[in-house]
Amino acid sequence: MIDLYLGIDAGGSHCRARLTDAAGKVLGTGEAGPANARIGMEKLRATLMETVDQALSQAGLGVNAGSRISAGLGIAGISRPGVREALNSLDLPFGKVRWETDAAIANLGAHNGGDGATLILGTGSIAYVKVNGGSFAIGGYGFPISDEGSGAALGLSAVRHALRALDGRTKPTPLSAAITSRFSHETPRVIAWMDAATPKDYAAFAPVVFDFAEADDEIARSIVESAALHVEQFIETIFVRGAPRCSLAGGIAPRMRPWLRQRTTARLSPAMGDPLDGALLLAGLRKA
Repeated sequence: MIDLYLGIDAGGSHCRARLTDAAGKVLGTGEAGPANARIGMEKLRATLMETVDQALSQAGLGVNAGSRISAGLGIAGISRPGVREALNSLDLPFGKVRWETDAAIANLGAHNGGDGATLILGTGSIAYVKVNGGSFAIGGYGFPISDEGSGAALGLSAVRHALRALDGRTKPTPLSAAITSRFSHETPRVIAWMDAATPKDYAAFAPVVFDFAEADDEIARSIVESAALHVEQFIETIFVRGAPRCSLAGGIAPRMRPWLRQRTTARLSPAMGDPLDGALLLAGLRKA
């Protein structure tokens, strides 16, 4: 018998879980590291179960409670060919399982399952639109070809500027100094870091970019202003394609919002819930 509901939000930077009873009362939560489809199915399953085990432990339950659970999981990157089939082979220990993209559960949560759009600005970026019985994504093709306005894109621009400043091709600024100081101001160290750097590694520089932009660093301001233009283009496209409302989501959304024009922010609606609320809706938890 299904009497427990589990929502999981598995993204490029972290994985979160929330376990509730049939009335929506939170029984336990969990959090772990990156859990998108790119990390491989074995590692993905291990990360998912790490968060689930934490939630079950908080609830005073063991893995034998799995048959009582209906799970809704939003996984970054599952739109790639073959990923859904691979996920179905993971044999997760739940009574029921439904998969969607992390963008889809963010949208479900933001609009309580109704029509609307969500622009997610986190490690990556993607817009998800649900309208007139259908749904589709805008952008979100992956870093570095896409993810405009995201934390990873901001970090990439900052590293590019820092390297050019070391070369003398562009004017050094406090931002470039802050970036290169992490590599002892040595170009070979930056290049060695780049060889293995992930989108999450680049996104770690995003708060630094915002800090210096807010302190009026010339290059930092230009990076953030350029990112804001991409975000505004996203929002404009969302409404052109029929969305009745749009909400921002993701870790850098609060810091990006002040850089948007007032006419853009006036069109935004507050989210009704978060991605885990959306994952729980996906799992079948009834709306309050």
